Amino acid sequence: MTAPVLQATNLTKRFGEFVAVNDVSFTIRPGEILGLLGPNGAGKTTTMHMLLGLITPTSGSIHVFGMDLATQRERILQQVNFSSTYISMPMALTVEENLWVVARLYGMTDIARRVDDVVKKLEMEEFRRKITRKLSSGQMTRLTLAKAFLTEPKILFLDEPTASLDPDIAHKIRTLLKEERRSAGLSILYTSHNMREMEEMSDRIIFLQRGRIVAEGTAQEIVARFGQADLEDVFLKLARESR
Repeated sequence: MTAPVLQATNLTKRFGEFVAVNDVSFTIRPGEILGLLGPNGAGKTTTMHMLLGLITPTSGSIHVFGMDLATQRERILQQVNFSSTYISMPMALTVEENLWVVARLYGMTDIARRVDDVVKKLEMEEFRRKITRKLSSGQMTRLTLAKAFLTEPKILFLDEPTASLDPDIAHKIRTLLKEERRSAGLSILYTSHNMREMEEMSDRIIFLQRGRIVAEGTAQEIVARFGQADLEDVFLKLARESR
């Protein structure tokens, strides 16, 4: 069996008396899209921040590409990237300038070609020289996705990547993600509140509730386990139980 590209083991994160993530373990396989689901406050963002090395687990371990994130963070993060609707880029720079800054921070070569390539893939030509503070919410989302694709990561963390996009662009982004997974073996951790999107994109889904994993499997397996009509009904059931 192929070794996982990411293995989280017994992850726990406490903030004072509050336990945000409680003994969570899972893996991501090469080329797999793993969905991370749960209502607000379930621990999704905290889990993702631990996987990115932004916060330190209270206990547990994270291994990426067989390396311990606690001791090999810089080597690991050279091969990882992240996109979220809720992050921003330097507002005084143009779209293109922001991408050049990211490329230089990662020590990339052949930057002009890579910037042109990602701008084309994400259909950003019309606003590539636009000042970032003047972007629409959908254009900003595409910029953060471009930043993530630019470095050709082996693992991509995506936090609601299509939340601000119109249906046409959202469909194109999902198609691009699946193509990158197929052609480059890209592994993806994917969160969204769009249940149809999660069903379409995810090979497996982990469902968090109050910081714990309460379900894991394909969308169909999870729906069958809870005896619901679809994934949205499962989400509503668990979200209401957690209140």
